[in-house]
Amino acid sequence: MKQNYDIATTSSTVFPSLLDRTVLVTGGANGIGASIVEAFALQGSRVGFLDLDREAASFLCDKFNAVRHKPTFEYCDIRDVDKLKKAIKDIGCRIGAVDILINNAANDERFRLDEITPGQWDDLQSSNLRHIVFASQAVQTDMAKKGKGSIINFSSPTFRRRTAKTGAYATAKAGIEGLSRIMSREMGEKGIRVNTIMPGWTMTERQRNLWLTPEAEELLLETQCLKTHVMPDDIAKMVLFLSSDDARVITAQTFIVDAGLV
Repeated sequence: MKQNYDIATTSSTVFPSLLDRTVLVTGGANGIGASIVEAFALQGSRVGFLDLDREAASFLCDKFNAVRHKPTFEYCDIRDVDKLKKAIKDIGCRIGAVDILINNAANDERFRLDEITPGQWDDLQSSNLRHIVFASQAVQTDMAKKGKGSIINFSSPTFRRRTAKTGAYATAKAGIEGLSRIMSREMGEKGIRVNTIMPGWTMTERQRNLWLTPEAEELLLETQCLKTHVMPDDIAKMVLFLSSDDARVITAQTFIVDAGLV
């Protein structure tokens, strides 16, 4: 059954603790990231985001002239650690010290393991895994001073489903789940919570354009327990909850939002 992909629902839940909180989202101009930026903006948070897509970022910011705090964009290639740290510092000067970090930026480019080059492998680790370590490193001092903070890292069920041509991407995403658990231990004594979200096949524009064939869609809905599509807004709602004080004792956990795919 063909679904309507363009249904966008705004969370009806208001989290008072998110009002005026400072949020940083990596990869926030498109797809799931853009939905996360929107969700925080509508909660009255001070939200900044990093991305390479200036045009999409400008369009997203211009959508929210009437909110309490208009989203703030900083151009950044998160693969360059020095530039990443500078961008985080610069955006902090504009919106304040980060309370909530959403490590969402990713690249799901696909290569067979017998064809991938060392450069392609390293680039996918930098795009998906390495930046999480150094973005988190850049914000934890300010979080520790406040005695609390929330970091949410994005993984993927790709490695659990043994998806072909995703060896480099899946390796990084599997590593994120383990990294998050170690981060939760090391940062927990500072009051910082670290959790992982593992979205299912989420109907972003990129996914529809690149991978979602009629055959793939039919197989997806046949495999999922719930016969509906996971939308970016579904992921954003989980992010809001885990970022809020309602989740104050939740850490070191992985939350799968996939309509029962894995």
